Amino acid sequence: MKRIYSISSIYSVCRVAALALAVLAGLTACENDNINPYDYAGGNGNNENEGSKTTITTALAEYPVGSLVWSRDTTLLESVEIPVGTSLYIEPGVTVTCKAGVQVPIELVVLGNLYCMGTAEKPVVFTSDVKEPNAWGGIICGYNSEETVLSHVHIGYAGATPTESSLSFQNKLYKTTIDGGVPAFHFCNINGRFAIANSFFHDNYSDHIYTTGGNGVVYNNVFADNGNAADGCEAVNIKAGCLMDVAYNVVYNACTNAFKLSNQGTSESVPLSKVNVYNNTMVDCGWRRARNKKGGSVWVERSIQATVVNNLLYDCRYGMKNNSKDGADMNNSRLTPNYYYASTAKGVEQMGAKTKDVLCYDTDVKSTAPGDKNPLFGAFAQSEKMNINCENDQVEQGAPLPYDDQWYFTLQTNSPALQGGVTDVQRHFATGLPFIGMKQVLFLNIADDQDYRFCAPAAATFFGAFGQ
Repeated sequence: MKRIYSISSIYSVCRVAALALAVLAGLTACENDNINPYDYAGGNGNNENEGSKTTITTALAEYPVGSLVWSRDTTLLESVEIPVGTSLYIEPGVTVTCKAGVQVPIELVVLGNLYCMGTAEKPVVFTSDVKEPNAWGGIICGYNSEETVLSHVHIGYAGATPTESSLSFQNKLYKTTIDGGVPAFHFCNINGRFAIANSFFHDNYSDHIYTTGGNGVVYNNVFADNGNAADGCEAVNIKAGCLMDVAYNVVYNACTNAFKLSNQGTSESVPLSKVNVYNNTMVDCGWRRARNKKGGSVWVERSIQATVVNNLLYDCRYGMKNNSKDGADMNNSRLTPNYYYASTAKGVEQMGAKTKDVLCYDTDVKSTAPGDKNPLFGAFAQSEKMNINCENDQVEQGAPLPYDDQWYFTLQTNSPALQGGVTDVQRHFATGLPFIGMKQVLFLNIADDQDYRFCAPAAATFFGAFGQ
């Protein structure tokens, strides 16, 4: 899945000051002056930071003693584990390159806390040296991980399958059997908090996001080109134990669903999930799902309590599906109005009431013929041989084009999708989720200050992630 993009980031090179922890044998960053992820730059081996016993200071900010701070680019040769009780801060502009082709795929396993503090001008970037999907594992958070913030972060080329030597497997995170790749980001602490905002996930071999617990907000992100025809995979996959607001995201070319909403994994100790999914734009999802054809836009199941409204679905393989054998909690869910557009006859058919498990409501807006009710994006291109059921990655056989960041999913002034949305969505975190680890950061220049509270914007009257 090649992607067309140009990231205009200015990478800062600051001195690192972090708590010296025991360095695992052989675990170092590679080449030149790249950081050791567990040590001070320069290897002074103390935690006093030039005499101070209360703060760790970089050119950007002061951090609590006991933190790890990554302030410059690095290439990782082996996986990194952030211990319980330790916070890793990654400063704006830092690029973390994960070496591909190593015996055990590289992972960042966060047993403590993680704060990726990118900005629009200087995002934090996780990438691979080969820039191909499946090149490294992902960011896997542990059961005691209290806080994770991904703000203005680019994550690409993740999703590799772990081995029995992988840190995620050894810590019994995500999966306890080796049967597929890890997600680009995974969170599992039902009492923890996570925020994913203004970020870009792309070209990941498995799910972009997979959550099995936690209080979270996911907004203003782009999720592009993920999954594989053999395993499927969702852009955002939510299981039991989650309380989440998910809004104003663009999902392009998710292999199976843009959003899978499920209470799989619920028990006496894991509560039912309650999620709000509103004002998202989903484009070209589900085309490559060959194995069982069970999804292609939004899938709800297993007593999930979901509010799914104001979403714009454009040439996705199916309309929203509810598992007929083990469906959503329909008495406590709200799954309309949403806007469904199809440019082909097959697309119109597969989002209609005659297709198994597809939900249809009178309050939805749906194409009744190919091209009917076009929402009129600002700039977007389809494959000339478009085939909504192509089940492969080949553009010449009708698969979606690689994501292009010159596309604009805003709506033109005469778009029929500019009205009809509802504004009474009751957000779970209307006043925002606070992150104490971010609050403890003292930025040395007020112009660099970042908020410690993250809040998904309220629902709008238009459909999709953008108005005009």
